[in-house]
Amino acid sequence: MGSVTTPSFDRRTAVSLISRLRTARGQDNPFPIYKELRSQGAIIPAPWGGYLVTSYDLCDHILRNRAWLEPDKPWRERQGPRTRWSAPSAREIGSTLPALNPPDHTRARRAAGVAFDRGTFERLGRTVTQATDHLLDALADRLRDGEADFAALVSEELPIATIGNWLDLPAADWPRLRELTHEQVFTQELLPSASQLARSDVAMEELRAYFRDLVRDRRRRLGEDPVSRWITTWDSLEPDQDKADQEVYYLALFVLLAALETTSTLLSTMTLQLVENPGHWDLVAADPDELVPAFVEEALRYDPPTHVISRVSATDCLLEGVRIRKDDMVHLMVGAAHRDPAKHPRPGRFDPHRRPAHLAFSGGIHYCLGAPLARLEAQTLLRQLISRLPRLTLVRPPARAPRVAFRRLLNLDVALA
Repeated sequence: MGSVTTPSFDRRTAVSLISRLRTARGQDNPFPIYKELRSQGAIIPAPWGGYLVTSYDLCDHILRNRAWLEPDKPWRERQGPRTRWSAPSAREIGSTLPALNPPDHTRARRAAGVAFDRGTFERLGRTVTQATDHLLDALADRLRDGEADFAALVSEELPIATIGNWLDLPAADWPRLRELTHEQVFTQELLPSASQLARSDVAMEELRAYFRDLVRDRRRRLGEDPVSRWITTWDSLEPDQDKADQEVYYLALFVLLAALETTSTLLSTMTLQLVENPGHWDLVAADPDELVPAFVEEALRYDPPTHVISRVSATDCLLEGVRIRKDDMVHLMVGAAHRDPAKHPRPGRFDPHRRPAHLAFSGGIHYCLGAPLARLEAQTLLRQLISRLPRLTLVRPPARAPRVAFRRLLNLDVALA
């Protein structure tokens, strides 16, 4: 992609910006830091190795180009022992669908897709509607006594109710599964600490035991649930039953992790934009058919659940004139790219009328399999919220989890306006 150039880059500035990004203040509002990163260039060397990409078009190009790969299990093994990639949780994640490359990715995604047909989404739609009704009833009851934590009562509950019902998991297990999901995500963070990786390892070991037992149980009594359908599908693809069950385990694990963490964050950040600005509530309520889908997409652009997506180069190449070596990692700073003024005019403004392009669900062959379900949950919640409840207001600024890549509101305290 052009001739070799030497990027004008100040390493001290980059170290300072990344350090600020990892503070509580930076995690609360990373966008001014992203702006400073973009001023350093579309692609800049990361202080720890690899590169940071802040341009929307360049991030989009990498996600769609098959010369850029997921950091899969073989890549992680090549990084050697005593690295973050050798942690047990990192190795386990490296075998799930989002971390696979073709041809393994192609086969696993096709197998996963058998459970995502039209009938499935019709049933999921009914589940989402019923669960939303129930959760908003509980929210309304709490609001009669004063303020309520929307994140705890609604955002955290709707995704686990949806996926728990679909996978036919006992409701008594849902709170623990949700907690483990939040713990394991550190292994996918930008720069996890040793203590965070240790927490991920413990959580992943419990998740592994849970879903291994689930697959064994479903094999003994096959039904109409997705796990049973995946068992039947993998039996037709893989003659070794142990290997087939392992593939089903990785699918079930992936579906839970993908369905809970990022969707709950989307529901909270979307609602935060609704209650922070009274005009937004009135605007959407006046024209829900037009603005509910647009509001959800703008929430995904404005503050996506995932702020960093990583890829590795399949070959030596040039990227915007920068020489990239085979196996070099690039961190796509999606949160920064979504605020790229070259792509979105006035990017720091939340505009419910905007119909933005965004990378919140990744792109290319790794485009999120669960994107339609995440949109379904967000749109259903938004429609019912504005039609069933009086306008809500934000009681206090929410706290955020100590993360860079995977944003999460720890609370969203609201009251009747």
